[in-house]
Amino acid sequence: MTTFSFDTIGIVHSCFKEKFAIPRQSGLAPAATAVLELLEPFAKKEAVLELESVSHIWLQFVFHQSIDRAWTARVRPPRLGGNKKMAVFATRSPVRPNPIGLSVVKLDGIDYSDGVKLHLSGIDLLDGTPVLDIKPYLPYVDVVKGAVNDLAASKPEIVPVGFSEQAEGVCKVYEQEKNIKLRDLIIQVLQQDPRPQYQQIDPQRSYGMRLYDLDVRWRYLDLGSCQIEVYEIEQFGS
Repeated sequence: MTTFSFDTIGIVHSCFKEKFAIPRQSGLAPAATAVLELLEPFAKKEAVLELESVSHIWLQFVFHQSIDRAWTARVRPPRLGGNKKMAVFATRSPVRPNPIGLSVVKLDGIDYSDGVKLHLSGIDLLDGTPVLDIKPYLPYVDVVKGAVNDLAASKPEIVPVGFSEQAEGVCKVYEQEKNIKLRDLIIQVLQQDPRPQYQQIDPQRSYGMRLYDLDVRWRYLDLGSCQIEVYEIEQFGS
């Protein structure tokens, strides 16, 4: 068997500090941001200069927290809540023969003031993700008219998301002081219902995720619909 080795060209500094609740695909949470810091010897202005005229880019990256997990021919993709096994090559599961991912993200700008840093949004990447390559998105070929995928024909169903007074206050502070649209980000992430689908709705059960330096806590309200309440947002570790 032929093997290959690749250099990491950059590292992602993401708003998502843990895997749980990361959007299952890129573009589903436009408010999700990250900075891709290029590493030497690839941190050259000459390597990305014309990329400034591109709105979106493809990133090839490593599922670095799945490297030690052995691949199997049948996997339980997160898109189906772990309820159903499917062929690994018919899914985008991070547990693969080679733990390589592919995402299209929005390129918001390039900063040359301290190395080379690409500002991204609409990401689905964990903090610390190693990037192997960058390619420009080409609308005339990357949008395939009439393309069909009957395995995932539609977006996930949207779930209403509400906030407690305390959570609303934290969101306002972050937008005013840090120019971070925290409320929008939380809604875009949670409205896709990151809860494992095999778990029944339990109003007494609490869920959490790390965004930036925050611990975001929510629960599901038993109102006949799968409604989410963000009841607490605190500094992580406080």
